[in-house]
Amino acid sequence: MSNDAVLYDVKDAVATITLNRPKALNALNMDLVEGLVSAVDNAADDPAVRCVVICSSSDHFMAGGDLMMFKDWRDQGVSVAQDHLNGVFDGVHGSVEKLMTMDKPVIASVQGAAAGFGLSLMLACDLAIAADNAALSMAYIRIGTTPDGGGSHSLTRIVGIRKAMELAMLAESVDAQAAKDLGLVNWVVPVDDLQAETAKIAARLAKSPTRALGRTKRLINQAQDTPLVEHLKSEQDSFCASVADEDFGEGINAFIERRKATFTGS
Repeated sequence: MSNDAVLYDVKDAVATITLNRPKALNALNMDLVEGLVSAVDNAADDPAVRCVVICSSSDHFMAGGDLMMFKDWRDQGVSVAQDHLNGVFDGVHGSVEKLMTMDKPVIASVQGAAAGFGLSLMLACDLAIAADNAALSMAYIRIGTTPDGGGSHSLTRIVGIRKAMELAMLAESVDAQAAKDLGLVNWVVPVDDLQAETAKIAARLAKSPTRALGRTKRLINQAQDTPLVEHLKSEQDSFCASVADEDFGEGINAFIERRKATFTGS
């Protein structure tokens, strides 16, 4: 499936969700909202998908919300704007939650601007690879509003309260290397290598034990909010559940036989 604003493709167990409003720097409008919701739903629900990549078709990841759309809505009245925005949030917040909870890894592949919801979307992904020309910004305060898309939640968990306050309140741009130093992205690569390097990481994850990756993702995401004793029980349950997977048997046999494991995601 695809629409003009968001392209969706599956190849070799990797679902690629491509933001595709290049002339508007992928600013979030209703077409992009609908396309993103549909693409994320498809990636989450398709058992053949073992890794998800979110990227852009152009030189910028996403410059946040479409300000002309916001202006048009507010010009019609505050209540009209709020009604429209609640519809947007119902869609994109559901997608953010699904990205963070689906039992498969999600990679953000970022170049150029990732601002506002663009940064929140990147932070909702499990891993992020950035081109060396990337510029990240919690830009919300510049237009007199507050973060959305889980940005304030994810940012605080990654960089801590003080740094999150600084990034959100001052809305200064962070370059790729600084983003890596802060832990906002995992890798920085030359812009010309971004697509190839993203593909390498996605291919590696798509060939990994998918169910174990999903359980690992859940354990890490719940770790900060779970008491140690409760978390230990979750680890125990997760490990025991993994023993039932065919991939566990393959991993053990491959290790004993001194060969590379071939995981099937089952």
